[in-house]
Amino acid sequence: MDFKHLQQFLTLAETLNFRRAAEKLHMAQPPLSVSIRKLEADVGVALFTRGKDGVKLTESGEAALAEARRALFHAAQFRQTARAASTGEGGTLRIGFVGSATHHVLPRILPKFRQQYPGVTLELHEIISIRLMQMLEDEGLDIGVVRVPVASGSNSRLATMLTETFALAVPCSNPLAQRESVRLADLANEDFILYSGADAPGLRTAAIHACQLRGFTPRVAQEAIQVQTVLSLVEAGFGVALVPSISRRFESQQIAYKTLDDFPSSATIGISLAWNPSAESAAVRNFIDVATRQFPR
Repeated sequence: MDFKHLQQFLTLAETLNFRRAAEKLHMAQPPLSVSIRKLEADVGVALFTRGKDGVKLTESGEAALAEARRALFHAAQFRQTARAASTGEGGTLRIGFVGSATHHVLPRILPKFRQQYPGVTLELHEIISIRLMQMLEDEGLDIGVVRVPVASGSNSRLATMLTETFALAVPCSNPLAQRESVRLADLANEDFILYSGADAPGLRTAAIHACQLRGFTPRVAQEAIQVQTVLSLVEAGFGVALVPSISRRFESQQIAYKTLDDFPSSATIGISLAWNPSAESAAVRNFIDVATRQFPR
């Protein structure tokens, strides 16, 4: 038994006439009669009675009619789902993102993608960059929005969405908060809130690299994983911090943000799309296309 036989059964059940059913199926009547008899032999019961009064469904045929309709509906759904996935217009897209991507990058990409591909289900997961890159490698995610530079080795490809520099976050009680101009070199004797080497190695490396280019290694007072936690420690007066410039959105009466006049151009940071080319699907390609149109390289 196959779906062709079920379609023939359903058409004959609806017309109760071999000639009209054959016309609807675009086939000759004799092959249809043979096919229906084969179907009846396969299921082991008669589905139709044939007589002078025409064709009628048997009790077994009546009982099987609803199941035939249901089976053909699910077959059509199966074909539609498979075809939609092949073009990236259906299925599920698993997206990992860092917290700072929610303030500028994702709000510009996600509405456009959902508008253009409403049949794709989006699963969103907030994850730190180092874990995100590992999940892409293990195919636990389809695409990621990560903070760069990424310290760990990976086979994933990257596409830049946003390039930033660090800004200085300093407690308002610190004399630096009252200065109109601050240089990175002025921070040599300050206590720093720095990013964890285990969980945020990219940001940590970039911050240390910038300081070293200006002649000193930062003195670490506290460590944190998330930028928001770093800012909370600055608010509490534990030290100063280099934070992505987009973090200025976090307004606080206890924090002053300063642009560093001598920040080295080689120590820039940013946000990028990341994906595993060996597991690249049509939906991933569509997401990259939407994202790069919102953030031209």
